[in-house]
Amino acid sequence: MARSFVALTLAALFTMTPVLRAEDVIEKSVTGSPHLKSINVITFAPQGVLLVGDGAGAQVVAIKTGDTQKQPQLKQAITNIEARLAAPLGAKAEGISIIDMAVNPASGVAYFAVRRQDDKSLAILTVNGAGEVGELELEKVEFAAVQLKAGDAKVTAVTDVAWADSQIVAAGRSNEEFASKIFSIAAPLSHAQKTSSFSAETYHVAHGRWETKAPMSVVIPLKEDGKTYVVGAFSCTPVVKYPIDALQPGAEVKGISMIELGSGNRPLDMFVYEKNGKPYVLASTFRFHHKRRPFGPSPYWTVKFEQSLLVGDKATNEKAVRRLKGNQPATPRIEMVAAFHGVKLMDRLGPAHALVVRETKQGSVFEPLALP
Repeated sequence: MARSFVALTLAALFTMTPVLRAEDVIEKSVTGSPHLKSINVITFAPQGVLLVGDGAGAQVVAIKTGDTQKQPQLKQAITNIEARLAAPLGAKAEGISIIDMAVNPASGVAYFAVRRQDDKSLAILTVNGAGEVGELELEKVEFAAVQLKAGDAKVTAVTDVAWADSQIVAAGRSNEEFASKIFSIAAPLSHAQKTSSFSAETYHVAHGRWETKAPMSVVIPLKEDGKTYVVGAFSCTPVVKYPIDALQPGAEVKGISMIELGSGNRPLDMFVYEKNGKPYVLASTFRFHHKRRPFGPSPYWTVKFEQSLLVGDKATNEKAVRRLKGNQPATPRIEMVAAFHGVKLMDRLGPAHALVVRETKQGSVFEPLALP
């Protein structure tokens, strides 16, 4: 699941943020195989540095791909994307599963984390604007691996990873009562450096109670009044922000529930974009209760909301802004996006488009869609 850095004014962010080099992301690396035990999620830091969340290995691995030159963007849909990705692995479409997809903002190339079904081997494949499939060879890459530590608890999953200006934030789960974890990794990275972890407690709007076990499915960083927050979305589906500045490692942090998108859903991907000078957040979800109470023609549905709904602390927790009142929309500031029905995976491609994997009656289609 791939994310973007959120700021209150995107234009200001782009004009004030210095151009980063790969060395600004990774300071001390090693060359060889990162020996990934799993791939839960992939996303990108600047300058073509791929971030891999490996829950079984309790680590985040940053890989220098060297893919930093802009390429033509994908213009046409690719039908049956599983078959296209399976071919170089010597498999058929049903012989692989797509774990995650991320777009490299430095080049516009899409990266797919793929698992073969027969031997459970992992691969990272690329698809360029011409639809050509390549592979990121993992046997000899330059990388920095950072172990995720949560005190005496065991990290059991990495649910999302995001680049946040000068650090990496990751969400995960451990095997203790305060199972939901947030990890902060200072950049530039050094191989085998230490991390800071925080236990997260969340007010679940739909459930009407505080919860400590559910991990964030997706995370994006937020800068507000000079402070850094992590914005996370959970199943059933509160959108919550956590202050992470000035926290001590091992601290327990209470989230501020800002938005409730509706119960019975699991967030999949989320990113920020600008349309007509106004910042929005696009969030895709999977509906558990689609057969009983559908929100659209597919269990995969997408919503956009005004980024300003994440600002402040007035309408929070019990008073969080709800998408629905009964079965009807409760606010025009949160809208379902019909053009994105069926989207299972998505990431932003430049300022005006997203690359998506969409479920159709003819199978999975990989295509560009205009941002709503």
